[in-house]
Amino acid sequence: MNNVNQIVQKVRQAPWRIQHQWIGLFLLGLVLMAMVAAIYLNVTVRATLAGRETNSLRAMITTNQRVNSDLETQLAGLISIESMQKRADAMGFQPADPTDITFVAVPGYMGRSAIDLSVPSGDQPEAPIILPEYTESWFDYFMNQQASSNSTGANP
Repeated sequence: MNNVNQIVQKVRQAPWRIQHQWIGLFLLGLVLMAMVAAIYLNVTVRATLAGRETNSLRAMITTNQRVNSDLETQLAGLISIESMQKRADAMGFQPADPTDITFVAVPGYMGRSAIDLSVPSGDQPEAPIILPEYTESWFDYFMNQQASSNSTGANP
C-alpha cells in the first residue's frame, strides 16, 4: 500500500504546478485576445485610410472638373467670332474679296466626291431576311411543342 501512495503522490502534481498551468492558460487567452484586437485595429485603420484616400480623390476630381470648365469657358471666349475678328483686324487681316482669290488647278487631283445616301427612287430596299425560327415567341414555341407531342401521343 505504501508503494501505491508513493506512486499517487508522484503522479499528483504539486499545487504550484497547477497554478502555473492556470496562469499560462490565462496568459495564452490574453495573447490571443490581443492578437484579435490588433487584427481588428489593422483592418479598421486600413478601411479609414481607404476612405480618406477616396475622399481626397473625389475632391481632386471635383477640382479638375472645375478647372476644365474654366478652361473650356476661356477657350469658347477666345474662339468666338467677335474675338477672332478683333485679333484678325489687329494682325492686319481683312475679309477676302472674290477678285482677290486665285484658284490653282492641280493636275491629277480628283477632289472630294459627294456621297449620296438617299435610296434611289426606282429601287425599293429589300426586306430583312428573318428566319421563321426567330419570329416565334416562347409561348408559341411551347404551345407548338405541346401540340406536336399531343398529336404524336407522346407524354412530355
